[in-house]
Amino acid sequence: MIGLVGLLLGGVAQAGTVDVGGYFRVMARPDVQGGNGRLGHWNLYGRLMNEGAYGMLDLRYDLIEPVPGSTDPWTSVHARIEGGSIANADPGNGDLGLFRLSQVYVKTGNVALQNVVWQVGTLEYFYGDLGLYDMRPATIFFDTVGLSAHLQTERLELLLGAGDSGYRMYGGDYSSVPTLGGAARLKLGALELGVGGELKLEPGVLGNRNAPYQTPDIGYEDWIREEVAQSYLEEFGEELAGFFPDPEPRRASSGKVVGYLGFGGGPLVWNNLFVSLQRLHPQKKTTEQLLGDPVDIWVHDFTDQRTALTLGNEMQLRLVPDRLDLAVAALYGDVRDGDNDIAPSDFDRTYASAVARAQAYVTPTVHVLLESSVAREWSRNGRIYREYADSIFANTDGRPDARGLELGDTDTRRTWQGKGGVVLNPLGPGIFARPSVRILYGVQLSNENNAFGNAFVQTLDQFDDFDTVEQHVHHLASLEAEVWF
Repeated sequence: MIGLVGLLLGGVAQAGTVDVGGYFRVMARPDVQGGNGRLGHWNLYGRLMNEGAYGMLDLRYDLIEPVPGSTDPWTSVHARIEGGSIANADPGNGDLGLFRLSQVYVKTGNVALQNVVWQVGTLEYFYGDLGLYDMRPATIFFDTVGLSAHLQTERLELLLGAGDSGYRMYGGDYSSVPTLGGAARLKLGALELGVGGELKLEPGVLGNRNAPYQTPDIGYEDWIREEVAQSYLEEFGEELAGFFPDPEPRRASSGKVVGYLGFGGGPLVWNNLFVSLQRLHPQKKTTEQLLGDPVDIWVHDFTDQRTALTLGNEMQLRLVPDRLDLAVAALYGDVRDGDNDIAPSDFDRTYASAVARAQAYVTPTVHVLLESSVAREWSRNGRIYREYADSIFANTDGRPDARGLELGDTDTRRTWQGKGGVVLNPLGPGIFARPSVRILYGVQLSNENNAFGNAFVQTLDQFDDFDTVEQHVHHLASLEAEVWF
């Protein structure tokens, strides 16, 4: 892939303007507690020390260069290659098979309509970032390839787009998912307002094995327990195994509404507030064994009532110019599954988090960083987290229940993280200034046992080769580099 990129750059450089940009982060984090080099499970506790290695290359080639202030047509081609692996820094060891051509699109402006930019290809559009979390809550067209029209004036932006999201959602099990949407942004000096949304409609196509279906006459609890095939045999016997019910066609839909508010002034460099309300797309199927043969369980009706509300806010404060900056962010999510009221699930939970990062500038290029975060995750349908190594003996009413749907001994995970160290920023002050070299120490305290990626034994089987381990504090030292170019 690197050779192909070089060939492309060499060829197009003779014909027009080429811009090459990118991003990477790489780190060394020896984890002597048996973990995978990340302080916690995910970015809810702040991205710092909870992310792995990553690389990205952005290419833009101006076929017809835009002339500032001119109404002449222009055209550019864009491509992005990215992936989460760098040699010696993660299990993938930089394998190029872990990278992908994630975006390709053509932009052309002042064609047919003035001040309108047409885009053909991938259409992802977002309002901004929660930098401390490395998240973009207010995003539309993330899955979509198609056509968009983007009107841009000094104060107003309007975007309309349409395309297909099926390949991103299903890959080789492709089913067409037509997608429509749009967004608007109003700029009033130090105030910005935005609203957008998208709608996905997946038609039912009789006979298409990748279309949405529902297996009739099955129970939700049997499906959750992966006992649909077993229950069928118990009711009808093995002699009727060949008459397992055929799936019935359905239509699937999902959608999202997003909002954005940005403002700043004085010590407040900028504040981003994002909101997203999403109805998730139904799941297609799961697979069980029926007399030794795989059988598909189609589950549209069991997964079509899932919603997700996300709220995120981040403010950047200049407390002492060129001496001390502070960034504070908060994230809240409420995920609900209207079909499920019996089993703990990632589709039935709430989570909330706050992160604060202070960066003091000892010199323009030598900085001191301190960050702290606190988070709470709660499962609406019962106990999903393991608080103790012997949690099977601390389940409901202190009784082990082999037939229970609970997965742990508590419905709440509470996590605190603290991080600090020295930062070298060649470009000077700024919490988000890059390139950045960091020497950090981090600690996590969680009520969940071993609340980080690990390979510890989880069962209490007497024949396990390895003993269970209980620990609620996780330490890491990290040497890492991050750069935009």
